[in-house]
Amino acid sequence: MSQSTLPSDDKPTSFILPDLVSHCTFKLSYNPHGDEIAAQSVKWLDTNCPDLNAKQRRALYGLQAGELTAYCYNTATPERLRVVSDFMNYLFHLDNISDGMMTRETDVLADVVMNALWLPERYEPCKDQPAEELNPGKLARDFWARGIPDCGPGAQARFKETLGLFFESVNIQTRARDEGVIPDLESYIDVRRDTSGCKPCWALIEYALDIDLPDFVAEHPVIAALNQGTNDLVTWSNDIFSFNVEQSRGDTHNMIVILMQHHGHSLQSAIDYVGDLCQQTIDTFCSNKNNLPSWGPEIDDIVARYVQGLQDWIVGSLHWSFQTHRYFGAEGQAIKKHRMVKLLPLQTNDPLPPSPSPAPVPSPESTPEPVKMGKSDRKERITHFTISDEELWTLIKSEREQPTNFFVSFVTLALTQLARIVLGPIFAFTH
Repeated sequence: MSQSTLPSDDKPTSFILPDLVSHCTFKLSYNPHGDEIAAQSVKWLDTNCPDLNAKQRRALYGLQAGELTAYCYNTATPERLRVVSDFMNYLFHLDNISDGMMTRETDVLADVVMNALWLPERYEPCKDQPAEELNPGKLARDFWARGIPDCGPGAQARFKETLGLFFESVNIQTRARDEGVIPDLESYIDVRRDTSGCKPCWALIEYALDIDLPDFVAEHPVIAALNQGTNDLVTWSNDIFSFNVEQSRGDTHNMIVILMQHHGHSLQSAIDYVGDLCQQTIDTFCSNKNNLPSWGPEIDDIVARYVQGLQDWIVGSLHWSFQTHRYFGAEGQAIKKHRMVKLLPLQTNDPLPPSPSPAPVPSPESTPEPVKMGKSDRKERITHFTISDEELWTLIKSEREQPTNFFVSFVTLALTQLARIVLGPIFAFTH
């Protein structure tokens, strides 16, 4: 591990993208219901996140997660496409919430979401969860309850298991960020295969196609290799496409940064290196596809459809990366042609990037950001009733190890609520 700093020796002003689109010869398809479902899905998340500011809402609609879903699940029925599209929007939303959190907050977020998946019928708080379900849990319960009636038991189990791995890896990434370190390449790749969030999406290929792979098929080495190859292509190409936005905010969870930090690459040679890895991954995917064993006509048919779903993810994600505003703004289609990217300046004052990926998205019932206030600031905000219940709940949790502080915070919460009840009408009237 090394300290988290971005290499800046040569200070380039631009770089050239590898031509991955031309190297990938898979057919690009789009679900005929894609635009309609995408509009419904983004509206679903927008409506259920009332505290998004104007910039975050523009980023949400510019993301076009529903369109990515339409490329990657292009034969799904409208009902199944909607569930998958909601999850895709939700997955980016989880990224929004978790980025910038401390390790303990990611634990709370994971518990809330996984609670909704394991107990979809009702909310039963456990551990340190609040009595009222947080918004991320409500959103998860919403789309998951619509999906499980028609989702096979194997696909359900794989979805829950891999989403749990996602949260575990986010926790590892958060811990590294808290400690200010850049991991070595091998450690990064291992964690990145889960932080990408791709693995739950592979389980949703089964759901979208109305199939349920037998365990002996899902666990077969060739299927596992195809899954990992698709994950690596989507993830590593994403590191290339997202690098510019991420470097502008000082984010170091990216293979480009690691190659520059630990392996002496320049920016362009690091881009080229990862581009070569992506091309090799596509070639290896094709080889593994040709090495699939036979399990009989019926199983072979569903395996062929599943592998086609992985293939659709490879080609769909590459083309979508230039359609979304997440990486290149409105210039994506032009950059897709000339492949030159001008480096963005390092952000100094605005913590919100031009894309939705890193921006924490607070909402009335969502997991709160860490309360970063001194004691005098806390007292001032509590006294004037400007600290929210969610912030105070987080503050109480962080001080439980100090019995005196915990007692004071708990009493403060009770007095604050009482004061709101008694004085609230007066303030409302006088203001």
